[in-house]
Amino acid sequence: MITLASRMLRHRKAAFAGAFLALLCAAALVCACLMLLETGLRGGVAPERYAGAPAIVAADQYVRQTVDKGDGETKTKAKPLTERAWLPESVVAAIRADKVVPEVTFPFGGFTGHGWESAALTPFTIAKGREPRSAGEVVVDARAGLDVGAELRGHRVVGVTAQALPSQDTVFFSTAEARRLAGHPGRVSAVGVFPGLDRAPEGAVVYTGDERGRLEFRDAEQARVKLVSMGGALAGTSLLVAILVVVGTFALSIQQRQRELALLRAVAATPRQVRKLVGGEALLVAGVAGVLGAAAGIGVGFWLRAQFVALGTVPANLGLVVSPFPPLAALLATVGAAWVAARVSARRLTRIRPVEALGEAVLDSGRVARWRLVAGPIALAGAVTLTVVLSNLRTEAAATPVTMLTALVWTIALTLLGPVVARVAAAVLSVPLRASRVGGFLAARNLRANSGSLASVLSPLTLMIAMTCTILFVQTTMGHAAQEQADAGTRAEYVLTGVSAAEAARVPGVEAVSQVLRTTVRSGLDKYGAQAVTYDDRTMDLGIVAGSMKDAGSTKDVAVSSTAAERLGVGVGDPLKLTLGDGTPATVTVSAVYTRGLGFGDLTLPYDLVAGHVDDPAASLLVKAPGLTVDALAGALPGASVLDRARAAEVSASNPQATFVALGLIIAFTAIAVVNTLAMATSARSGEMRALRLAGTTRRQVLLMLRLETLGAVATAVVLGTGTALVTLAAFGAGMTGSAVPYVPVGTYAAVVGAAAVLALAATALPARLTMRSAA
Repeated sequence: MITLASRMLRHRKAAFAGAFLALLCAAALVCACLMLLETGLRGGVAPERYAGAPAIVAADQYVRQTVDKGDGETKTKAKPLTERAWLPESVVAAIRADKVVPEVTFPFGGFTGHGWESAALTPFTIAKGREPRSAGEVVVDARAGLDVGAELRGHRVVGVTAQALPSQDTVFFSTAEARRLAGHPGRVSAVGVFPGLDRAPEGAVVYTGDERGRLEFRDAEQARVKLVSMGGALAGTSLLVAILVVVGTFALSIQQRQRELALLRAVAATPRQVRKLVGGEALLVAGVAGVLGAAAGIGVGFWLRAQFVALGTVPANLGLVVSPFPPLAALLATVGAAWVAARVSARRLTRIRPVEALGEAVLDSGRVARWRLVAGPIALAGAVTLTVVLSNLRTEAAATPVTMLTALVWTIALTLLGPVVARVAAAVLSVPLRASRVGGFLAARNLRANSGSLASVLSPLTLMIAMTCTILFVQTTMGHAAQEQADAGTRAEYVLTGVSAAEAARVPGVEAVSQVLRTTVRSGLDKYGAQAVTYDDRTMDLGIVAGSMKDAGSTKDVAVSSTAAERLGVGVGDPLKLTLGDGTPATVTVSAVYTRGLGFGDLTLPYDLVAGHVDDPAASLLVKAPGLTVDALAGALPGASVLDRARAAEVSASNPQATFVALGLIIAFTAIAVVNTLAMATSARSGEMRALRLAGTTRRQVLLMLRLETLGAVATAVVLGTGTALVTLAAFGAGMTGSAVPYVPVGTYAAVVGAAAVLALAATALPARLTMRSAA
């Protein structure tokens, strides 16, 4: 049968072109997403600054928790810290080695600052000038473009190194000045140990080999964690979308070849032989498409990584891991999906008698497969269950993958019940279509007579609209809710950076100043977004519903959003154990519960509690100054960046571009599937179009008939896809924002519907015009 299948492919290339394209795109999409996942699991960066030290000793950069699994077994789980954990100098004193080099690391403008004592870690050497000795002196690296005697942020350059690191700009201070600027007295960032160290002192961790790079570039480590979650969610979503598209494409392909396969049954081919033929064709097409698609997927993976680097989601020195696993997995998934899709699509044809098969090949029987009537309600029940689960999820990390899955399962349910849905849609559409005497009449009759073809076209159209609306409007719903809360709760007129709170408070006309730091904390291993503030109700209103902020200056009090309070199981007066961003434990008392958690963070902590536990303690300032203009405030504070409230909100709005880039591939795939399916369906009707021409119908009337059919399919898909997206978004909003009403910008939604209509019309018109170029 494989030989016969290969001959069939050679003589029916056009019939299999659509399936080939769908499989190729599916393999590329799955391969690229799996490459992201593998990079998150296995990726790493080579050390730069720590390259010259055989071993680096530093504090543990993870928060760990031991979980009792029962039966005397325990498991330790770990999550990365978002801020640098610092090492006490007492640990440094306990290290016994030939050479011990402590260092501090801190931000200094666009540079990374260190003490000259740690220059040996790379090593750095002086090319011009000398090392820094006093507070006002610095040494810059060879890439800085500064010479001895130049000024750098109020410091005089006394030396230039012979070296520069590939991905970081370095400036050195005297040891005492570096310790002062780092702001962590009695602590160091890390310690280089020569010639090495086998065992870490208590309270520290030894990093060797590429582990030094993970310590040096903590943003790369955090990016790896993001890639694991993003790559896993994308790979799962893309695989489900690919299966749905491939199944639909093969179903349409089998439907178009139904007469041919029925003839094989009529000339004594057994059901088993027909199944083997169809399966062999699928394996051959999928094998070639899978290999080419997996190879293309490697290029797509590199493109995705380049986009993430440009957006700042992934650091440039975190390279993409390339291994045989993603292409092989994509190939196997593609071949498996194609084989199953082909066998399922041909199932009814091989189960009925040859005479019945020939009859159904000529005229659509209108019967709905029994397995669809069973699987459809099961998928509907699964979609309803996922919708209920989604409505009870309160964290974005948990809700995002479930949101995509919910929309997909709803679409799968509609696809399984596609013939029933198509029959109802055809009956409804036939009423307005009859307004056109020829084209509309023909379109209405065709839709009613060929509900199976309409169902095949509806599946990718519905999927594209549902997924696009869900992906776009999840972001707008969250962003709009957060912006509403921030606007309602911000009472300050201006946001300042680059100056201290004391300087801003001294400006005449300034009534109140609040310092604000953004960080994250953990309760157990669960992460919460937090802000650290010097609270003043003249600059912000959190929407307090329980307790008060009268003791907000105390380092023992914390205000918790109502959503976080529900997750943590705490109320006013309850103690709360937290781990600050750098791993420092803190026990605080809940003093207030507020409602505006999306706009201000899950937790609001005292500024003095957090300021010493972040990498960059420079705070933004909320300034209440109703009598001052932006220019007046900027003139009174030279060097400060002054934004009014509206401009500050625009700058601080979350950037969903990385999500759009990644999920945009899935949207692009579904768009290709729409074009592919419609082109296949239209090309298969060449005989019908020629017959209509011979019966006296003009080319214009035939094209009008096709356009009206396509617009009817688009209208039906818009209703189904929009309904799917709205149900999903309502559940997402109920859980995440407290409101089941999603925020859907009308212009964006109109663009989605318009794009679907344009794609569908173009995919129908082009093959139809090519078919009718020759004489009937």
